[in-house]
Amino acid sequence: MNEVVIGVKGEKQLAYIPEKCIGCGTCVMACPKSSLTIGSVGAVARGLLDKDYIENDAEACIVCGICAKTCPAGALVMIQDGEPVNDNSYINVALKETTVNDNCAHCGLCEQICPQGCIEVRQWLSTDGSASVNGETIIDNDTCIHCGWCQSICPVDAIAVEKPFEGTWVQSEETCTACRSCIDTCPCNALYNPEWGPGEIVDKVAQRADACIYCGACDMACPVEAIAVTKTAIVPEVEKVTILEKKLLNAEMKRPELVTKLVVDEDACLGCGNCVIVCPVNATDADVGSGYLNEVDAKKVIEVRNGVVNIVNQDACGADGACAMICPVNAIMLERREE
Repeated sequence: MNEVVIGVKGEKQLAYIPEKCIGCGTCVMACPKSSLTIGSVGAVARGLLDKDYIENDAEACIVCGICAKTCPAGALVMIQDGEPVNDNSYINVALKETTVNDNCAHCGLCEQICPQGCIEVRQWLSTDGSASVNGETIIDNDTCIHCGWCQSICPVDAIAVEKPFEGTWVQSEETCTACRSCIDTCPCNALYNPEWGPGEIVDKVAQRADACIYCGACDMACPVEAIAVTKTAIVPEVEKVTILEKKLLNAEMKRPELVTKLVVDEDACLGCGNCVIVCPVNATDADVGSGYLNEVDAKKVIEVRNGVVNIVNQDACGADGACAMICPVNAIMLERREE
């Protein structure tokens, strides 16, 4: 995996592994110098923006390593004298590995359901004359995020998983616009839009609590701040855990920064207004929100003026990329803001 050094102080280095990062913002909460920033999580998760989830101000960073200690995915690594620090004061290290016992029937359900694709099941027909299947179930603990899907669906209770956090997940029905940014971002496939029948009223977004690790990626991705994730306990037996608890537990997630800008190709724009209607921030306006589908002006973020999309307020953008996803001619996009 690609490892990038993002902080240096003497013989200590802080390295970042973007492929492991889940965009949860836990490290940003923990940083005592506010040198880490996170932004445009939804757009990055959707593949609409070519950037990493987090960035570090190397001049402000003191390479204390608290961010690496709190990272549940092992995406931040402390390096001392050229060697990675690998002790139980790090949540990712203290986490027990996901294991499979001898009861495993190698049915393959865990492989099918794993949201990170870190389980491989090999099967072969028995050679003892019986109509049975033998096999092997292999879990890549380097990429496992300990969501518990495999443990929950295993028909023979053969898998054991330890989660990094306990917590609470709260969603505001009044604020939520059902834009699916949280669903597309969640590394655990723990969120979904419920189906409904005639006359039924259901939540816009619902949580699968058994699959949630309370990382906060959905909180970071929500463009209208409709989700609040709170960590209430660190589950693994972490050494010197008190300082991590002070930083993380029962605390609000730090809000992501707006690190992008909306750009419009006026020559390509059709003026169709799809982007205006789908914008989740526009939809929060009680007077001219998405309920007024034929109204494509007087909006908060983007509107149609003289047949072309116009950027009303760059700073109000939720940076989830919904507009770019729906545009039929790729006339609107998110780009990184200049330093």
